[in-house]
Amino acid sequence: IFVLEVHSNDIYNCDLHFKVSRDRYSGYPLTIEGFAYLWAGARASHGVTQGRVCYEMKVKKIPVKHLPSSEPDPHVVRIGWSINHSSTQLGEEPFSFGYGGTGKKSENCKFADFGEKFRENDVIGCYIDFDSGNEVEMGFSKNGVWLGVAFRTSKEALAGRALFPHVLVKNCAVEFNFGQKLQPYFPPPEGYTYIHNLSMEDKVRGTKGPATKSDCEILMMVGLPACGKTTWAVKYAETNPEKKYNILGTNAIMDKMKVMGLRRQKNYAGRWDILIQQATQCLNRLIEIAARKRRNYILDQTNVYGSARRRKMRPFEGFQRKAIVICPTDEDLKERTLKQTNEQGKDVPDHAVLEMKGRNALTGHIIGIDHKW
Repeated sequence: IFVLEVHSNDIYNCDLHFKVSRDRYSGYPLTIEGFAYLWAGARASHGVTQGRVCYEMKVKKIPVKHLPSSEPDPHVVRIGWSINHSSTQLGEEPFSFGYGGTGKKSENCKFADFGEKFRENDVIGCYIDFDSGNEVEMGFSKNGVWLGVAFRTSKEALAGRALFPHVLVKNCAVEFNFGQKLQPYFPPPEGYTYIHNLSMEDKVRGTKGPATKSDCEILMMVGLPACGKTTWAVKYAETNPEKKYNILGTNAIMDKMKVMGLRRQKNYAGRWDILIQQATQCLNRLIEIAARKRRNYILDQTNVYGSARRRKMRPFEGFQRKAIVICPTDEDLKERTLKQTNEQGKDVPDHAVLEMKGRNALTGHIIGIDHKW
């Protein structure tokens, strides 16, 4: 059976705030409070490397009356294909190809006009063709009308990697037809096969999640603001793609609040402090969800207070818990702090940093942690 990535009834290959329904062929994001600002993505369990393959998606809107009227595109979906180790932010990395309801296509954060806008109750057909010479072509349809080829990538560049069905939503529910329906929403073009109907030998399984809680890791970053925690976390996750680390931090939340691929601090019309407050509320909720899921995590916060470390690690009992302590020189910290303030528009008062320095346990045993790096 072809379903969104599920392992032992535990969603794995999607954002923590994306809920896969019981039938495994539909899903929706959390929309309460600040989650209404966030994109939520999910990738299917199997991808393809050959043939002409397709699937369909139907859009359903979720009411979000608590969003301000100034919010751009409060209900939108991006649909397409991506490789196994790309992030859930479809269309914002190499080999991640998305067609959005705004009438834009994107790959590696390069946006261009394509097709038509689509909205609630529209059905988007997604087609991939490996049989057109040296290139792989990806096209789309809307309510049975062919919109054309949106993307081409060379087989040489793809290097044998499979492409997986992928969806990214904001305040929309989605229903899929991978071929499990007796009748399609709209008949596919001649020569295309629904991915569900392929033999298992013609499909590639995506990364499976850890089998048990004891196989899961949580790495807790410890360090002052702007010391390089996020930089370390992102690089470590990139160099260990098989672990599929979920980074839990306000920076990661802000990455899921992008508008047309741009982070909001550079284009946000509202109050920055309110947005940060919303992101912090979302993060606290995601940490609660994370403790119940068998995944690998990096907790990207300051975590300089012992009481906070104990409180945050307690729900992750049974995980492999490790502390990653970042200690830059005073000069390096000053430079990083200035750069962060200029780029991200946030500033931590000196007295708050001094207090953290006084309370930061950088040596010795850290309670609630199994290992310290």
